[in-house]
Amino acid sequence: MPKLSFRTTAEIKVSPKIADQVIGQEDAVKVIKKAARQRRHVLLIGEPGTGKSMMGLALAELLPKEKLVDVVSFPNPNDDNQPLIRTLPAGQGRELVNKSRLESVNVFKYQNVIMFILLIIALIAPWWAFNHYTTIGGPLLGGLMFMAFFLGGMVFLASFILFLNFGRRMDGRIKVPKVIVDNYNKAQAPFHDATGAHAGALLGDVLHDPFQTGGLGTPAHERVVAGMMHKANMGVLFIDEIATLQPGTQQELLTALQEGKYSITGQSERSAGAMVRTEPVPCNFILVAAGNVETVRHMHPALRSRVRGYGYEVFMRETMPDTEENREKIAILVAQEIVKDKKIPHFTKAAVDEIVTEARKMANRKGHLTLHLRALGGIVRAAGDMAVEEGAKLVDKKHVMTAKKIARSLEQQIADKIIEHRKDYEVIITAGKKVGRVNGLAVLGSGTSYSGLIMPIEAEVTPGGEAKDIIATGKLGEIAKEAVLNVSAIIKKFFGEDIRKTRDIYVQFLQTYGEGVEGDSASIAVATAIISALKGVPVKQDYAMTGSLSVRGEVLPVGGVSSKVEAALEAGIKQVIVPRTNLKDIIIDPADASRIRIIPVDTIAEVLRESLDWKGNENVLKKIVAV
Repeated sequence: MPKLSFRTTAEIKVSPKIADQVIGQEDAVKVIKKAARQRRHVLLIGEPGTGKSMMGLALAELLPKEKLVDVVSFPNPNDDNQPLIRTLPAGQGRELVNKSRLESVNVFKYQNVIMFILLIIALIAPWWAFNHYTTIGGPLLGGLMFMAFFLGGMVFLASFILFLNFGRRMDGRIKVPKVIVDNYNKAQAPFHDATGAHAGALLGDVLHDPFQTGGLGTPAHERVVAGMMHKANMGVLFIDEIATLQPGTQQELLTALQEGKYSITGQSERSAGAMVRTEPVPCNFILVAAGNVETVRHMHPALRSRVRGYGYEVFMRETMPDTEENREKIAILVAQEIVKDKKIPHFTKAAVDEIVTEARKMANRKGHLTLHLRALGGIVRAAGDMAVEEGAKLVDKKHVMTAKKIARSLEQQIADKIIEHRKDYEVIITAGKKVGRVNGLAVLGSGTSYSGLIMPIEAEVTPGGEAKDIIATGKLGEIAKEAVLNVSAIIKKFFGEDIRKTRDIYVQFLQTYGEGVEGDSASIAVATAIISALKGVPVKQDYAMTGSLSVRGEVLPVGGVSSKVEAALEAGIKQVIVPRTNLKDIIIDPADASRIRIIPVDTIAEVLRESLDWKGNENVLKKIVAV
C-alpha cells in the first residue's frame, strides 16, 4: 500500500467495492472471497461494530452472477392445501401472472355480451308482442301474448342470473398464480438480513384465512408468503446473533441448508394456514451467521457443525497494530463515512489525526488501534454535524474535540453523574490522609464504551477471629470476591501470621450497590486499605490506584486504564498508581498529562511505599520492603 498523503479527506479515493472498504480484517476478507468463489457458509464471531454485517454484504457482492429465478405458487387441482411450486427465469413470473389475470377476465367476456343482448330482447319483446297482436286480433289477443312473452322473459332473466353466478364461480376456479419470490430486473445476487426475524419471516408462512368456508375464502396458493431464506435463493442470508433464534427454528434452518429447498407452511398452529404445505421451495443460499463468543455456546450444535463442515469460521479482530499503514486505514475509514453519510464535510489532516488518537484510546491495548469502527464512525458523524452547525467547509480538530464531549456514551454520562454525586456528599475525598481508606479506580461498560469511575474503598480490622474469610460488601461479583480473598496471602507474607485467626477484616466498596463491582482491578486498593487499617498507617487521599494482584504480590495489568486516569483527573486527584505493564496503554490529551502524575509499579510493596504516609512507621515499611 503506497504512503497516503493528503491535506483533506476529499483527496482520498473511496473504493466502490464493499470488500475493499473493510478496515483491518484482511484475514476475514480473504475467507469471504474464498467463500464467495466456492459458495461456502461462514460463521463470524466478534464484538459488535467490528464489521460482521459488512462482511455479509461483501460476500453477496462477490458472488458470481447466477441466473436468478422467480418462484411462483400455483393452485393444485388435486389438493387445495398443497399448492404447486414452479420456477421461472427472473422477470417471467410477473408476465405469467399478468397473462393469467387477463385470461381469467376474458373467459366469459363474449358470452356475457351475448347474454346481455338477449336479456334486452327478452325485456322488449312483451311490448312488441302486445302492440303487434293487438293490431292483428284485438286487445285480448295482445294481452295474452304480452303475458306469454313477459313470463318467458322472467324465465330468461332467472336463467341469466344463474348464468352470472355460475360464471363467477367458474371465474374463481380459473385461479391466478402468485409470484412469491420476485427477482424482476435484478442482476446482483440477493442479500437479506434476517437478524431478529421471527420464524414466519425467516422460514415463510401461510396467511390465516377467516373466510375459509362457504366458497368465500382466499385460495391457499394466494396466501403463501416466502421467507427470507427463500428470497435469498442463489444469494446470501445474513443472521446476526443467530443463537437468539429458537432451537426449533435453527433446526428448520439446518434442514433448508442441507436440502437446498424447504416447503412453506403456516407457523401458527391455530391458523387455517397450518393445514397448507407447499411443494418444496428453492432456497439454495449461503448462510453468513454472526454473533459473539456466547453465540458459540448457545448455537444449535448441528447447525454449527453444518457451517463448519461446509464453510469457514472466522474470529473478527478487535484491534490492529498502530503502524503508519494502519493509521492510513483509519483515514480511509473517515473518508468512507463521509461518502456514506452525504451530509457532512470532509476532514482536515489534523482532524483525522485526532480520530486516530481516539482509535488508540478505544483499543485499550498498547501499540494498537481499535477496530470497533462503528463507535469511531459515530464520532466522525458527530464532528461533521458540529462543522455543519458552524457553517465550516471542513471539519477541523476542534470539531472532533467537541464531538467527543457531546457524543459521550451512556456509561460516561452515568459515571459523570456518580462522580458528581459522590463529590457533593464528600464520598470522594481527594485531599488529606485517612487510615483504611483508598481511592480505587473502576470502569463502567465494556468494549469501546469504557468510562472511568472513582471507587472509594474502606477497610476495618477488629479483634475477633470468628470470621474465617474477609467480609466484603458492595455488590461484588465472583471475580471481585476471589480477589479480596487473595489479599490474605499477601498480609501473611508481609507479617508472618494469619491475622484471620485473631482478627476480623471488613472491606466496604462505598456506594457501589447501583453499578456493583466486577473484576479484580481493585485488588491493590483492597490490599492497601487493609494493611493501612491493620497497622494504622494513613493513606494519602490525593492518590488513586488500579491494578490486579497476584498471591505473590505482583501487580498485574488491567483494562480501561485510560478511562480510569481520566476519571481521576475529573475528580481532582493528583497521583495515579497503575501497573507498569499498562503504562503504554494510557492515552490522554497532552494538556491533561501535565495535571496528573502517573506512577507505574510492579509490586504491592511499591504501591504501599508510594501511597501511605510512613512517618512514624518506618520500621513497618522496612519489614514490607525486605520481604
